[in-house]
Amino acid sequence: MKNRLHTIPLKAVTVRDHFWTERIALLAREVIPYQWDALNDNIAGAEPSHAVENLRIAAGKSDGRFQGMVFQDSDVAKWIEAASYSLIAHPNPGLEAVIDELVELIAAAQQSDGYLNTYYTVAEPDQRWKNFSFGHELYSAGHLAEAAVAYYQATGKRKLLDRVCRAIDYIDSVIGPEASKLKAYCGHPEIELALVKLYRATGEQRYLRLCQYFVDERGQQPCFLEAEPAFGNGTPDPWFAADYHQAHAPVREQQAADGHAVRAMYLYAGMADLALETGDPGLIAALRRLWENVTGRRMYITGAIGSQAHGERFTFDYDLPNDTAYAETCAAIGLIFWAGRMLLLEPDRRYADVLERALYNGVLSGISLDGRKYFYVNPLEVQPEAAARRYDLRHVRPERQQWFGCACCPPNIARLVTSLGQYLYSLDDQTLYVHLYVGSQIRVALNGTPVGLELRTRYPWEEQAVLEVEPEQPAEFAIALRIPGWCRHFEIRLNGQPLENPPLEKGYLKLSRRWTRGDRIELRLAMPVELIRAHPRVREDAGKVAIQRGPIVYCLEEVDNGGRLWDVALPEGAQLSCEFSEELGGMVAITGQALRSDTEHWGEALYRPAGGGSQAAPIRAVPYCLWGNRRPGEMTVWIAQK
Repeated sequence: MKNRLHTIPLKAVTVRDHFWTERIALLAREVIPYQWDALNDNIAGAEPSHAVENLRIAAGKSDGRFQGMVFQDSDVAKWIEAASYSLIAHPNPGLEAVIDELVELIAAAQQSDGYLNTYYTVAEPDQRWKNFSFGHELYSAGHLAEAAVAYYQATGKRKLLDRVCRAIDYIDSVIGPEASKLKAYCGHPEIELALVKLYRATGEQRYLRLCQYFVDERGQQPCFLEAEPAFGNGTPDPWFAADYHQAHAPVREQQAADGHAVRAMYLYAGMADLALETGDPGLIAALRRLWENVTGRRMYITGAIGSQAHGERFTFDYDLPNDTAYAETCAAIGLIFWAGRMLLLEPDRRYADVLERALYNGVLSGISLDGRKYFYVNPLEVQPEAAARRYDLRHVRPERQQWFGCACCPPNIARLVTSLGQYLYSLDDQTLYVHLYVGSQIRVALNGTPVGLELRTRYPWEEQAVLEVEPEQPAEFAIALRIPGWCRHFEIRLNGQPLENPPLEKGYLKLSRRWTRGDRIELRLAMPVELIRAHPRVREDAGKVAIQRGPIVYCLEEVDNGGRLWDVALPEGAQLSCEFSEELGGMVAITGQALRSDTEHWGEALYRPAGGGSQAAPIRAVPYCLWGNRRPGEMTVWIAQK
């Protein structure tokens, strides 16, 4: 595709940031080893994984039966991917040796024809390719492909890559457009984006062609999934119909984001990858249309998506309940995957704005500060007593858990954060785009000249960012700085001189000039505290506001404000102040005066005539991404306004 942008390889990006560096180091130092223990069932009190043991059984190294989810292999694959990315920033021979041993185990579990899946090898060897709705065979293969590419890029070792290529070659021999092959695709998209990664790593065109087939075949009617016994999750439930799998219409004809939210995000990311390689205008048009639907009518203020627990899915426009929000961590991660690819298709700040919103709010809320507890779902309002009685799903809880039997989210967070560097910048031959303000150093080639750049900032708590440019020799190129959509006022200086009213191109301030060593850009993005309203059609948020400062969405917690948070109201014109606190790892809290009902004279009556007074009450709001790290209690993002 002409004029496409490119990401910068992780090895060319060094993150040195007060907010992110320690988080990435914590993942390398403690979280990845912790997750390895969880995959090996060595975490006392945690839900068992069985994932590594299943590999041992499939490899003939252990006796027993398969246990866990049908897609349990994907947890191991995502862990390998996260561990591989961490090796780039934090080399660790011990961790690398663990991965090498795991690769040997995977190789031993691979069947003679190339097939690689522990569930169908151990539990149902006669059921290969008979349950595309929920069998996850291609999904698990896709995650293994992503892991193989990551490990190859981090270490140069090919063994896992070669094994995965053999597995994908086998899939290519079974599924495809030819008359002798199955006309099928996975109910859970994932292999599509993985195939493009594999194509880029190996140069093998057949992997791109197979991706093209899966994308083109999805949604063709009649839908082959409907003939499977497992279709509809084995029931006539309308929430598990073809749209659950994004199979209700060909992808280029789909008008809205429907079905399982994670499946949708992985599909759209794969479609964007394919569009990047082919320039397919039909795919690009569909992606833009679906983007408008997701971010304009079906996304929470935190960047979370997927409002309904039943089916882990989208429902309908503006249906965004707070206390029953599903908002799976993996769905927000998938939205970031998609947004990052849309930025490569067309540098437009609307994609980076959503990426940032989901990253700082909807994703980070899914992991505790110590990295050892996780949310599967991320509601925007919690009343613990109500939650305990309302939900019967074990992973829907108002407190983070050590692990899950369905543990897709923990390693997914790990692989996203350890690969954060690839989302900060992108470039073409002439222009370097700065998408996220994260302290970092990079070295790239622009207009044929090697260029170093260092970005220093205390974002997202402070407003300033400084970029120092170091080309090897004076050269003509452009640096495009994203001015976030939330920013109402910004100031920019070049070598100390203010630039007045610089023009923006799709939200990017492009500085084109002849750059020399020592050139310095100073940017200030004003971050006042703002009260945000939801669209009037979001009925749950009528008469309410949310507190936001810069990219950070805030919430009230019981630990700071006492109980009955539903009774807190902000008066019109409320004065809210910022204060930096060392609490919760260092953050900006927001304080002010609110109103509460005067219940002192209410008595025992359940109802009474309207009237009665309110009393002033101090409030303290903390970043939503940090809630639940002290003691359990109520929480709310949306606050009544009087």
